[in-house]
Amino acid sequence: MKKALVMILHAHIPYVLDHGAWPHGEDWLNESVAESYMPLLEGFQELADNGCQPKVTLVVTPILAEQLCDERFKERFKGYLENKVNAARQDESNFAAAGDMHLAGLARVWQEYYEHLIRDFTEVYGEDIVGALRSLEERGAVELMTCAATHGYLPLLGEDGAVRAQIKVAVETHKRRFGRAPRGFWLPECAYRPSDEWSYPIDGWGLPKTRPGLEEFLANEDIRYFVVDSHLVQGGPPVTAYPRRFGELEAETAPVVAPAAKTRSRGAIRSPYNVYYAEPSGGDEPRVAFFTRDPRTGVQVWSGTVGYPGHGDYLEFHKKRFPGGHRYWRVTDRNGDLATKLEYVPEDARARAAEHAKSFLQVVSETLRQPGTEVVTAPYDAELYGHWWFEGPHWLKHVLELAHNHPSVVPMTPMEFLDERKPVDVVSLPEGSWGLGGEHGVWFNKDTRWTWVRIYDAETKMRELIDATSDRADVNLDRLLGQMGRELLLLESSDWQFNMATWNARDYAEERLEEHYDAFRKLHEIACDYVGTGRFSQRSDEVLKGFEAKDGVFETVRPEWWR
Repeated sequence: MKKALVMILHAHIPYVLDHGAWPHGEDWLNESVAESYMPLLEGFQELADNGCQPKVTLVVTPILAEQLCDERFKERFKGYLENKVNAARQDESNFAAAGDMHLAGLARVWQEYYEHLIRDFTEVYGEDIVGALRSLEERGAVELMTCAATHGYLPLLGEDGAVRAQIKVAVETHKRRFGRAPRGFWLPECAYRPSDEWSYPIDGWGLPKTRPGLEEFLANEDIRYFVVDSHLVQGGPPVTAYPRRFGELEAETAPVVAPAAKTRSRGAIRSPYNVYYAEPSGGDEPRVAFFTRDPRTGVQVWSGTVGYPGHGDYLEFHKKRFPGGHRYWRVTDRNGDLATKLEYVPEDARARAAEHAKSFLQVVSETLRQPGTEVVTAPYDAELYGHWWFEGPHWLKHVLELAHNHPSVVPMTPMEFLDERKPVDVVSLPEGSWGLGGEHGVWFNKDTRWTWVRIYDAETKMRELIDATSDRADVNLDRLLGQMGRELLLLESSDWQFNMATWNARDYAEERLEEHYDAFRKLHEIACDYVGTGRFSQRSDEVLKGFEAKDGVFETVRPEWWR
């Protein structure tokens, strides 16, 4: 029997519509669609049309799906693409005038690239990327997973209702957008919490309480599997994907050696190359399996230091020509200054991607030849492919073509694997994440503590108000509670703390978190006044309509999920 390669691409952009454009805001979404999602989608469709089902699993976070379906995105994305075409035309004219015909040729490549995207977006996909993904799954080419509604950091959310709402909204949104219930769930930041006594990480905030493990929330929604990082299974220090992006936080965090998982089994050895059931509390029958990230293939693809993306032939991400932002240089030397970068040669980069695809399959094959291994699980951020590593979609297409006829490795989706090979062993996982130190320090630290004060305050107010009005039902109250729920979900996004910790967009992240907290408080004040007086003024209605227009995601939000 062939052994399995399970490739998972996690596509996620926080909610940015009407919340800034450049350098932080809607262009995050535009860049990811243009450079990652559409090239990946085109590659998967070409493979399927040629009889080679890619069998890649795509995590489309609910908040990303909502944005891709929004008319504001569709209209602005076309404008973004047209601007990129015009910038490339201007670059070509300027380079040609200066006598640099190689760079003029590269500018022409960029012009054709974005013109092709415009044609695909409008004519091939009918401006409906979510519909194209749905069609791919219906053809059996890919499997679609979901994730927490706004990528909330589930282990640190203080209310079980808050965890439940993140998952419930995710499941209902997935059904509405993709036409079927999700079977897999990506835990944001691969952050897991087992059933145990839990205390707020902020002194004096609430009493300790026993809480269900995250797998129990997933089981209640008929989720069949999730993904964890390897150190939660094997123990030892984690291998983080962003070791140099945490800045001062790394110096403040003591090295952590994670405890190994505990196995209730028939003599199996814990391994990232097998699939297990997560052990629920209370002796219940296990219902949710988990796959474990393979650290070896992860380093090959993630690392810009020792991995494929750092090769000198590939397009340099950080050096751009303005205005327009097009890139004309190659990595050259991964440790070199930007001023020393040489001009990009597309033919060399594509040839290198084909070589690296063969290398990757060799690593996978060697790993699976080890005794007792069944599966290599290779999860990555989808934005790595194309956006950060421009040749990534080309590389991935080569990998899948080679794997299609490989003598010992077969690409599979997680559900295909579980349908064919049921787990035997049950594992009690420790708490942790993929982040620095394997714990929660990236998202909860001295610089982000204040964000959790706001989150816990909003969660508590949400639950108290819903409990107090459980016997009431009227349109205005439902609208108020629904929009409060949306603002709370957006407030809980793990992206805000992550960008604070990495200093990637710290000011923007702080402003966004404060903005959603202020919106929640204003709506809460209006709701409390309405409950107490029964009066809903025109001014209150205008305030509510403003928030609904700007942040009106997740039509299926139901306040009782926070109860």
